[in-house]
Amino acid sequence: MSGSGKALSPELLHAIHDGLVIPAHPLALDEHRKLDERRQRALTRYYLASGAGGIAVGVHSTQFEIREKKFGLFEPVLRIAAEEVRRAQPNRPFAKIAGLCGPTEQALSEAQIALGLGYDAGLLSMGGLDGWSEPEILRRTEKVAEAIPLIGFYLQPLGGGRIFSFDFWREFAEIPNVIAIKMAPFNRYQTIDVARAVCYSSRRDEIALYTGNDDNIVNDLLTTFRFHVNGETVEKPIVGGLLGHWAVWTQKAVELLAEIKRVRLSPDMAKEWLTRNIEVTDANAAFFDSAHQYAGAISGIHEVLRRQGLMKGIWCLNPQEKLSPGQAEEIDRVCRDYPHLQDDDFVRDHLQAWLDD
Repeated sequence: MSGSGKALSPELLHAIHDGLVIPAHPLALDEHRKLDERRQRALTRYYLASGAGGIAVGVHSTQFEIREKKFGLFEPVLRIAAEEVRRAQPNRPFAKIAGLCGPTEQALSEAQIALGLGYDAGLLSMGGLDGWSEPEILRRTEKVAEAIPLIGFYLQPLGGGRIFSFDFWREFAEIPNVIAIKMAPFNRYQTIDVARAVCYSSRRDEIALYTGNDDNIVNDLLTTFRFHVNGETVEKPIVGGLLGHWAVWTQKAVELLAEIKRVRLSPDMAKEWLTRNIEVTDANAAFFDSAHQYAGAISGIHEVLRRQGLMKGIWCLNPQEKLSPGQAEEIDRVCRDYPHLQDDDFVRDHLQAWLDD
Protein backbone atom coordinates (compact mmCIF):
# COMPACT_ATOMS: atom_id res chain seq x y z
CA MET A 1 0.00 0.00 0.00
CA SER A 2 1.32 3.40 -0.96
CA GLY A 3 1.43 6.30 1.46
CA SER A 4 2.99 6.86 4.86
CA GLY A 5 -0.04 6.00 7.00
CA LYS A 6 -1.42 2.74 8.29
CA ALA A 7 -1.92 -0.02 5.71
CA LEU A 8 -4.56 -2.72 5.71
CA SER A 9 -3.70 -6.38 6.03
CA PRO A 10 -3.65 -8.24 2.70
CA GLU A 11 -6.56 -10.40 3.90
CA LEU A 12 -8.79 -7.44 4.72
CA LEU A 13 -7.83 -5.59 1.55
CA HIS A 14 -8.72 -8.67 -0.51
CA ALA A 15 -12.08 -8.94 1.27
CA ILE A 16 -12.88 -5.29 0.60
CA HIS A 17 -12.14 -5.77 -3.09
CA ASP A 18 -14.17 -8.98 -3.19
CA GLY A 19 -17.16 -7.10 -1.77
CA LEU A 20 -18.59 -6.76 1.73
CA VAL A 21 -21.85 -5.91 3.44
CA ILE A 22 -20.97 -2.93 5.65
CA PRO A 23 -23.88 -1.52 7.68
CA ALA A 24 -23.79 2.10 8.80
CA HIS A 25 -24.10 1.68 12.57
CA PRO A 26 -27.00 3.47 14.32
CA LEU A 27 -26.93 5.07 17.77
CA ALA A 28 -29.10 3.51 20.50
CA LEU A 29 -30.49 6.01 23.02
CA ASP A 30 -32.83 5.71 25.98
CA GLU A 31 -35.90 7.82 26.69
CA HIS A 32 -33.66 10.50 28.21
CA ARG A 33 -31.67 10.68 24.95
CA LYS A 34 -28.64 9.19 26.72
CA LEU A 35 -26.53 6.39 25.29
CA ASP A 36 -28.16 2.99 25.79
CA GLU A 37 -24.94 1.02 26.03
CA ARG A 38 -26.67 -2.34 26.37
CA ARG A 39 -28.53 -1.95 23.10
CA GLN A 40 -25.59 -0.25 21.40
CA ARG A 41 -23.56 -3.38 22.07
CA ALA A 42 -26.49 -5.57 20.98
CA LEU A 43 -26.58 -3.82 17.62
CA THR A 44 -22.90 -4.52 16.98
CA ARG A 45 -23.45 -8.15 18.00
CA TYR A 46 -26.35 -8.32 15.56
CA TYR A 47 -24.19 -7.14 12.66
CA LEU A 48 -21.44 -9.57 13.55
CA ALA A 49 -23.86 -12.49 13.86
CA SER A 50 -25.57 -11.52 10.59
CA GLY A 51 -22.35 -12.19 8.69
CA ALA A 52 -21.63 -8.57 7.80
CA GLY A 53 -18.11 -7.90 6.58
CA GLY A 54 -17.68 -4.73 8.60
CA ILE A 55 -19.35 -1.79 10.28
CA ALA A 56 -19.11 1.96 9.72
CA VAL A 57 -19.35 3.90 12.99
CA GLY A 58 -19.55 7.65 13.48
CA VAL A 59 -21.27 8.15 10.12
CA HIS A 60 -24.60 9.79 9.28
CA SER A 61 -26.63 6.90 10.69
CA THR A 62 -24.71 7.21 13.97
CA GLN A 63 -25.78 10.89 14.08
CA PHE A 64 -23.22 13.61 13.47
CA GLU A 65 -24.23 15.23 16.77
CA ILE A 66 -22.14 12.64 18.66
CA ARG A 67 -19.23 15.01 17.98
CA GLU A 68 -20.79 17.90 19.89
CA LYS A 69 -19.08 18.67 23.18
CA LYS A 70 -22.33 18.50 25.17
CA PHE A 71 -22.77 14.86 24.13
CA GLY A 72 -19.14 13.71 23.94
CA LEU A 73 -20.08 10.42 22.31
CA PHE A 74 -17.68 10.09 19.39
CA GLU A 75 -14.96 8.17 21.24
CA PRO A 76 -17.30 6.09 23.46
CA VAL A 77 -19.43 4.91 20.54
CA LEU A 78 -16.41 3.96 18.44
CA ARG A 79 -14.85 2.23 21.44
CA ILE A 80 -17.95 0.14 22.22
CA ALA A 81 -18.13 -1.17 18.66
CA ALA A 82 -14.42 -1.96 18.58
CA GLU A 83 -14.67 -3.80 21.90
CA GLU A 84 -17.50 -5.98 20.60
CA VAL A 85 -15.63 -6.85 17.42
CA ARG A 86 -12.53 -7.74 19.40
CA ARG A 87 -14.61 -9.81 21.80
CA ALA A 88 -16.37 -11.71 19.01
CA GLN A 89 -13.14 -12.52 17.16
CA PRO A 90 -14.96 -13.14 13.84
CA ASN A 91 -13.42 -15.91 11.76
CA ARG A 92 -13.42 -13.70 8.67
CA PRO A 93 -11.88 -10.37 7.71
CA PHE A 94 -13.98 -7.66 9.34
CA ALA A 95 -13.56 -3.98 8.45
CA LYS A 96 -13.89 -1.44 11.24
CA ILE A 97 -14.53 1.89 9.54
CA ALA A 98 -14.78 5.23 11.32
CA GLY A 99 -16.65 8.21 9.95
CA LEU A 100 -14.40 11.26 9.67
CA CYS A 101 -15.81 14.78 9.34
CA GLY A 102 -15.02 18.45 9.35
CA PRO A 103 -12.04 20.60 8.36
CA THR A 104 -8.62 19.01 8.03
CA GLU A 105 -7.58 19.27 11.69
CA GLN A 106 -10.88 17.85 12.93
CA ALA A 107 -10.75 14.96 10.47
CA LEU A 108 -7.16 14.22 11.46
CA SER A 109 -8.06 14.32 15.15
CA GLU A 110 -10.93 11.88 14.57
CA ALA A 111 -8.62 9.65 12.53
CA GLN A 112 -6.17 9.48 15.43
CA ILE A 113 -8.95 8.49 17.83
CA ALA A 114 -10.09 5.79 15.41
CA LEU A 115 -6.57 4.45 14.93
CA GLY A 116 -6.05 4.35 18.68
CA LEU A 117 -9.16 2.19 18.97
CA GLY A 118 -7.98 -0.21 16.26
CA TYR A 119 -10.09 0.99 13.34
CA ASP A 120 -8.92 -0.05 9.90
CA ALA A 121 -10.05 2.83 7.70
CA GLY A 122 -11.93 6.11 7.62
CA LEU A 123 -14.99 7.10 5.62
CA LEU A 124 -14.21 10.73 4.83
CA SER A 125 -17.26 12.97 4.62
CA MET A 126 -17.22 15.90 2.21
CA GLY A 127 -20.11 17.59 4.01
CA GLY A 128 -19.86 20.78 6.02
CA LEU A 129 -17.15 22.27 3.82
CA ASP A 130 -19.15 25.06 2.24
CA GLY A 131 -16.90 27.46 0.41
CA TRP A 132 -14.06 24.97 0.01
CA SER A 133 -12.79 24.58 -3.54
CA GLU A 134 -12.20 21.18 -5.11
CA PRO A 135 -8.39 21.59 -4.85
CA GLU A 136 -8.73 22.46 -1.14
CA ILE A 137 -10.82 19.35 -0.52
CA LEU A 138 -8.29 17.23 -2.38
CA ARG A 139 -5.46 18.61 -0.22
CA ARG A 140 -7.51 17.78 2.89
CA THR A 141 -7.99 14.24 1.60
CA GLU A 142 -4.27 13.82 0.96
CA LYS A 143 -3.42 14.89 4.51
CA VAL A 144 -5.95 12.57 6.14
CA ALA A 145 -4.92 9.67 3.88
CA GLU A 146 -1.37 10.04 5.19
CA ALA A 147 -2.71 8.96 8.58
CA ILE A 148 -5.32 6.29 7.77
CA PRO A 149 -6.59 4.31 4.76
CA LEU A 150 -9.54 6.19 3.32
CA ILE A 151 -12.86 5.44 1.70
CA GLY A 152 -14.09 8.38 -0.33
CA PHE A 153 -17.73 9.41 -0.03
CA TYR A 154 -19.87 10.99 -2.75
CA LEU A 155 -22.96 12.12 -0.84
CA GLN A 156 -26.10 13.49 -2.46
CA PRO A 157 -26.88 17.20 -1.88
CA LEU A 158 -30.15 16.40 -0.04
CA GLY A 159 -28.03 14.57 2.54
CA GLY A 160 -25.64 17.47 3.00
CA GLY A 161 -23.25 16.66 0.15
CA ARG A 162 -22.39 18.52 -3.04
CA ILE A 163 -21.72 17.83 -6.70
CA PHE A 164 -18.11 17.22 -7.74
CA SER A 165 -16.60 17.21 -11.21
CA PHE A 166 -15.20 14.23 -13.08
CA ASP A 167 -11.75 15.85 -12.82
CA PHE A 168 -12.11 16.01 -9.03
CA TRP A 169 -12.73 12.27 -8.80
CA ARG A 170 -9.94 11.57 -11.28
CA GLU A 171 -7.49 13.37 -8.98
CA PHE A 172 -9.10 11.88 -5.88
CA ALA A 173 -8.46 8.37 -7.20
CA GLU A 174 -4.74 9.14 -7.55
CA ILE A 175 -4.33 9.86 -3.82
CA PRO A 176 -2.26 7.12 -2.13
CA ASN A 177 -4.06 5.21 0.62
CA VAL A 178 -7.53 5.76 -0.86
CA ILE A 179 -8.75 2.16 -0.87
CA ALA A 180 -12.38 2.53 -1.93
CA ILE A 181 -15.08 5.03 -2.85
CA LYS A 182 -18.65 4.90 -1.59
CA MET A 183 -20.89 6.34 -4.30
CA ALA A 184 -24.09 7.80 -2.84
CA PRO A 185 -25.20 10.68 -5.06
CA PHE A 186 -28.54 8.90 -5.74
CA ASN A 187 -27.92 9.87 -9.34
CA ARG A 188 -26.86 7.63 -12.23
CA TYR A 189 -24.88 10.32 -14.06
CA GLN A 190 -22.81 11.24 -11.01
CA THR A 191 -22.27 7.58 -10.13
CA ILE A 192 -20.89 7.05 -13.65
CA ASP A 193 -18.57 10.03 -13.15
CA VAL A 194 -16.91 8.31 -10.18
CA ALA A 195 -16.64 4.93 -11.86
CA ARG A 196 -15.21 6.44 -15.03
CA ALA A 197 -12.75 8.57 -13.06
CA VAL A 198 -11.46 5.51 -11.21
CA CYS A 199 -11.13 3.61 -14.49
CA TYR A 200 -9.03 6.48 -15.87
CA SER A 201 -6.81 6.46 -12.78
CA SER A 202 -3.42 4.78 -12.56
CA ARG A 203 -4.68 3.35 -9.23
CA ARG A 204 -7.85 1.77 -10.61
CA ASP A 205 -6.87 -1.70 -9.44
CA GLU A 206 -6.23 -0.40 -5.90
CA ILE A 207 -9.67 1.18 -5.42
CA ALA A 208 -12.87 -0.77 -4.77
CA LEU A 209 -16.24 0.70 -5.75
CA TYR A 210 -19.00 0.50 -3.15
CA THR A 211 -22.62 1.51 -3.51
CA GLY A 212 -24.22 3.95 -1.13
CA ASN A 213 -27.07 4.52 -3.57
CA ASP A 214 -29.91 3.29 -1.40
CA ASP A 215 -32.29 3.93 -4.30
CA ASN A 216 -30.51 1.46 -6.61
CA ILE A 217 -28.72 -1.11 -4.43
CA VAL A 218 -29.32 -4.33 -6.37
CA ASN A 219 -28.73 -2.83 -9.81
CA ASP A 220 -25.51 -1.22 -8.60
CA LEU A 221 -24.24 -4.55 -7.28
CA LEU A 222 -25.02 -6.22 -10.60
CA THR A 223 -23.25 -3.53 -12.63
CA THR A 224 -19.83 -3.71 -14.24
CA PHE A 225 -18.75 -0.41 -15.77
CA ARG A 226 -16.87 -0.57 -19.06
CA PHE A 227 -14.91 2.34 -20.54
CA HIS A 228 -12.32 2.78 -23.26
CA VAL A 229 -9.21 4.34 -21.73
CA ASN A 230 -6.29 5.21 -24.01
CA GLY A 231 -7.23 2.49 -26.45
CA GLU A 232 -7.75 -0.12 -23.70
CA THR A 233 -11.06 -1.53 -22.50
CA VAL A 234 -11.28 -1.16 -18.72
CA GLU A 235 -13.96 -2.81 -16.60
CA LYS A 236 -14.81 -2.07 -12.99
CA PRO A 237 -17.62 -3.63 -10.90
CA ILE A 238 -19.40 -2.30 -7.84
CA VAL A 239 -18.38 -5.01 -5.42
CA GLY A 240 -20.24 -4.27 -2.18
CA GLY A 241 -22.20 -1.75 -0.19
CA LEU A 242 -21.67 0.60 2.73
CA LEU A 243 -25.25 1.50 3.49
CA GLY A 244 -27.58 2.88 6.12
CA HIS A 245 -30.22 0.65 4.56
CA TRP A 246 -28.15 -2.39 5.52
CA ALA A 247 -28.33 -1.36 9.19
CA VAL A 248 -31.68 -3.20 9.13
CA TRP A 249 -32.53 -6.67 7.81
CA THR A 250 -28.76 -7.19 7.71
CA GLN A 251 -28.76 -10.98 7.67
CA LYS A 252 -30.88 -10.91 4.50
CA ALA A 253 -28.55 -8.30 3.01
CA VAL A 254 -25.64 -10.71 3.53
CA GLU A 255 -27.60 -13.44 1.75
CA LEU A 256 -28.47 -11.01 -1.03
CA LEU A 257 -24.86 -10.03 -1.73
CA ALA A 258 -23.76 -13.68 -1.69
CA GLU A 259 -26.47 -14.51 -4.21
CA ILE A 260 -25.50 -11.56 -6.41
CA LYS A 261 -21.87 -12.68 -6.40
CA ARG A 262 -23.01 -16.03 -7.80
CA VAL A 263 -25.26 -14.39 -10.38
CA ARG A 264 -22.45 -12.14 -11.60
CA LEU A 265 -20.66 -15.24 -12.88
CA SER A 266 -23.63 -16.33 -14.99
CA PRO A 267 -23.78 -15.37 -18.68
CA ASP A 268 -27.56 -14.98 -18.41
CA MET A 269 -29.18 -12.84 -15.77
CA ALA A 270 -32.86 -13.34 -14.96
CA LYS A 271 -35.06 -10.26 -15.29
CA GLU A 272 -36.35 -11.11 -11.80
CA TRP A 273 -33.35 -9.14 -10.52
CA LEU A 274 -34.89 -5.94 -11.88
CA THR A 275 -37.95 -6.66 -9.78
CA ARG A 276 -35.80 -7.39 -6.74
CA ASN A 277 -34.11 -4.02 -7.19
CA ILE A 278 -37.47 -2.26 -7.08
CA GLU A 279 -38.54 -4.20 -3.98
CA VAL A 280 -35.41 -3.15 -2.09
CA THR A 281 -35.77 0.44 -3.31
CA ASP A 282 -39.42 0.55 -2.26
CA ALA A 283 -38.48 -0.66 1.22
CA ASN A 284 -35.76 1.95 1.37
CA ALA A 285 -38.20 4.70 0.39
CA ALA A 286 -40.20 3.88 3.52
CA PHE A 287 -37.21 3.57 5.84
CA PHE A 288 -35.42 6.65 4.50
CA ASP A 289 -38.56 8.76 4.05
CA SER A 290 -37.92 9.76 0.45
CA ALA A 291 -41.42 11.31 0.33
CA HIS A 292 -40.19 14.04 2.67
CA GLN A 293 -36.68 14.52 1.25
CA TYR A 294 -35.21 11.99 3.75
CA ALA A 295 -36.23 14.00 6.83
CA GLY A 296 -37.10 10.78 8.69
CA ALA A 297 -34.18 8.65 7.48
CA ILE A 298 -32.51 8.03 10.83
CA SER A 299 -35.82 7.64 12.65
CA GLY A 300 -36.99 5.18 10.00
CA ILE A 301 -33.97 2.95 10.58
CA HIS A 302 -34.62 3.17 14.32
CA GLU A 303 -38.27 2.26 13.88
CA VAL A 304 -37.46 -0.98 12.08
CA LEU A 305 -34.91 -1.89 14.75
CA ARG A 306 -37.40 -0.94 17.50
CA ARG A 307 -40.03 -3.25 16.04
CA GLN A 308 -37.50 -6.07 16.13
CA GLY A 309 -36.58 -5.29 19.74
CA LEU A 310 -33.01 -4.24 19.00
CA MET A 311 -33.73 -0.64 19.99
CA LYS A 312 -35.92 0.54 22.85
CA GLY A 313 -37.23 3.58 20.97
CA ILE A 314 -36.52 5.86 18.02
CA TRP A 315 -35.04 8.75 20.04
CA CYS A 316 -32.29 10.84 18.43
CA LEU A 317 -29.88 13.38 19.92
CA ASN A 318 -31.71 16.04 17.92
CA PRO A 319 -35.30 16.10 19.23
CA GLN A 320 -36.46 17.32 15.80
CA GLU A 321 -35.45 13.98 14.28
CA LYS A 322 -38.60 11.88 14.16
CA LEU A 323 -40.83 9.92 11.82
CA SER A 324 -42.60 11.99 9.17
CA PRO A 325 -46.39 11.93 8.80
CA GLY A 326 -47.39 8.65 7.17
CA GLN A 327 -43.90 7.11 7.45
CA ALA A 328 -44.91 4.49 10.02
CA GLU A 329 -47.72 3.38 7.72
CA GLU A 330 -45.29 3.11 4.82
CA ILE A 331 -43.02 0.94 6.96
CA ASP A 332 -46.07 -1.19 7.80
CA ARG A 333 -46.72 -1.61 4.08
CA VAL A 334 -43.23 -2.67 3.02
CA CYS A 335 -42.96 -5.06 5.95
CA ARG A 336 -46.23 -6.62 4.81
CA ASP A 337 -45.32 -6.66 1.10
CA TYR A 338 -41.73 -7.94 1.30
CA PRO A 339 -41.45 -10.59 4.03
CA HIS A 340 -38.62 -12.26 2.07
CA LEU A 341 -36.42 -9.19 2.64
CA GLN A 342 -36.77 -9.33 6.44
CA ASP A 343 -34.69 -11.13 9.05
CA ASP A 344 -37.25 -10.93 11.89
CA ASP A 345 -37.00 -14.65 12.67
CA PHE A 346 -33.21 -14.48 12.88
CA VAL A 347 -33.36 -11.51 15.25
CA ARG A 348 -36.09 -13.14 17.37
CA ASP A 349 -33.99 -16.28 17.81
CA HIS A 350 -30.90 -14.42 19.03
CA LEU A 351 -32.10 -11.12 20.51
CA GLN A 352 -32.01 -12.10 24.16
CA ALA A 353 -28.47 -13.43 23.85
CA TRP A 354 -27.31 -10.20 22.21
CA LEU A 355 -28.95 -8.15 24.96
CA ASP A 356 -27.67 -10.29 27.84
CA ASP A 357 -24.27 -11.47 26.61
